[in-house]
Amino acid sequence: MEPLSLPIEFITRIREQLGPEAEAFLASYAEARTQGLRCNPLKAAPDDAVWKNLRQLFQLEAVPWCPTGFYYPEEARPGRHPYHAAGLYYIQEPSAMASAEQLAPEPGETVLDLAGAPGGKSTQIAGMLQGRGLLVANEIHPGRARILSENIERMGISNAIVTSMTPDSLAVRFPFFFDRIMLDAPCSGEGMFRKDPDAAEEWNAGSPAFCAARQKDILKDAVKMLKPGGILGYSTCTFNREENEEVIQWLLAEYPLFRLLASERIWPHKERGEGHFVAFLQLGAKPDETIGAGEARGGLAKNRAKG
Repeated sequence: MEPLSLPIEFITRIREQLGPEAEAFLASYAEARTQGLRCNPLKAAPDDAVWKNLRQLFQLEAVPWCPTGFYYPEEARPGRHPYHAAGLYYIQEPSAMASAEQLAPEPGETVLDLAGAPGGKSTQIAGMLQGRGLLVANEIHPGRARILSENIERMGISNAIVTSMTPDSLAVRFPFFFDRIMLDAPCSGEGMFRKDPDAAEEWNAGSPAFCAARQKDILKDAVKMLKPGGILGYSTCTFNREENEEVIQWLLAEYPLFRLLASERIWPHKERGEGHFVAFLQLGAKPDETIGAGEARGGLAKNRAKG
């Protein structure tokens, strides 16, 4: 029996998309949401003594796709502990840890988190940069940008700036500038239904198409900011193909000098997580060669992304 809170149109689409797996997927909505946190290596590494104590205190279990990530039971309430206020860890849904982990930024690189609030992926990227290089964490909405700034400060990140600009305005300022770009794209939020019932109420049959159009517009600007040989990471917390595989297929057709390095889905009926889609692409061209309709340029470099 399907949860009554799910939109009928969503259930129909999932059954068409997943076929025999659909019932197991729909049954996952009757289960408790997954809770997770990620330790901040800028303040304490996962093997430090403080984390040995926290593992016991919060009954932590390792997240398999993120070496700094842990599951915790809901009753642990780590958000109330002083170590949270001190920035020793960031509370983050485990599926969402996958994209920045696979983006694999290296110390010294320039990285853009294009839709950064509230800061999960930005703070994760900063931990991997180890205080070297530059992180630009952008959030178009001023109120959410303030929350992003607060989390950047709480985690003790010194090599980041927070901007609140539209993607097209940012592209004018940073042409061909970033080694890696993370776009956790605004989406229809189908992976948020278990966490936030309001997300299910706001969803409608037209949501995927509307969001896909917006995602493509943002990607057009993201491409302009990528260095020759740069890596573009794209992720959503939604399940439909329209906002995931079909957006990536559009990007590859529109900009043929991109090549797909890896793509992956986390499904809540298969893994301990609310669900996520991630894809990574590399831009390959000489700097003076145009891409698509002349909207960007790129170059070929060794792939360092973790697939």
